[in-house]
Amino acid sequence: MRRVLLPHVVSEDAPPAGGVIRDFAGHSMGTSWSVRLVSAPDDACAHVRQGLQQQLDAVVAEMSHWESDSDLGRFNRAAAGSWQQLPPAFFDVLSFALDVARESGRAYDPCAGALVNLWGFGPHGRFGQPDFVPPSDARIGAALALQPALLDREGRRAWQPGGVQLDLSAVAKGYSVDRLAYFLMSQGYAHCLVEVGGELRGAGVKPDGQPWWVALEQVGDAGARQPDELVLALHGLSVATSGDYRRYFELDGRRHSHTIDPRNGRPIANDLASVTVVHPQCMAADAWSTALTVLGCEHGLRLAERQGLAVRFVARQPDGGFTEHMSTHLRSMLDE
Repeated sequence: MRRVLLPHVVSEDAPPAGGVIRDFAGHSMGTSWSVRLVSAPDDACAHVRQGLQQQLDAVVAEMSHWESDSDLGRFNRAAAGSWQQLPPAFFDVLSFALDVARESGRAYDPCAGALVNLWGFGPHGRFGQPDFVPPSDARIGAALALQPALLDREGRRAWQPGGVQLDLSAVAKGYSVDRLAYFLMSQGYAHCLVEVGGELRGAGVKPDGQPWWVALEQVGDAGARQPDELVLALHGLSVATSGDYRRYFELDGRRHSHTIDPRNGRPIANDLASVTVVHPQCMAADAWSTALTVLGCEHGLRLAERQGLAVRFVARQPDGGFTEHMSTHLRSMLDE
């Protein structure tokens, strides 16, 4: 059975008369991106693709932990006890990420890059390489002992205490989606669907007046009975999903997810298969989906209710099936 989620707020702005859909796509941040927008029939949109790619290139230049010469890479190599001036966008994204870290009790932490690297999910020493060895308790303990970065919000700079490796991969992709949407609005395109690596944001409607319909991501386990499909009208909303089936390795019969719990320095060990967050800002949906995945269904659902977040949790069952749990805010979006 297909179920439908509808936004609480609907804009009355109509698409351009006789509007047509234009499609653009490319690659960035190790993944693909795509944009669908509604334009007037005589608008060739010749400049749009280049502008979109430039926006993404700017994010990589500032926030990529895969590029050693990025602003983030320079911060990670900075001397202990030094203040580093950050570009405005980088500062804003890091500031938001640290806010989520505080509000989630460090279930998500952008300063935990050293732990991510130890477990083979960073740019070097990857888990799929023949010489990869999971980290020892001593190495995990040393990474946990690192002091976090601090922000000087007035000076818009960050303090490197020594050895901290920032990793914004759980928030920068969502920010990129938002940034592309803002760029399109600045160019006069108010009706669009933006996607980067599976994270989405929709605005306005299609030429026929229908919203941008998207299906919430299902767990990628072949043969398992899935919860009934959920389809979302992505109108003034974003959606992001964190799942344990995307990147992981198996050792001694156990799945080690790429999602690391910054509180104990190890891959998550709860029964969650995926967490999907619906939010007006994709950056928020991206970061919160990670934090709530680490917390697990019981504690994550409790925090989602306190924060007023629209969240879907899908948990694995011992028999191979799944159970679904929704926050009150998401359940209120169901068209019943």
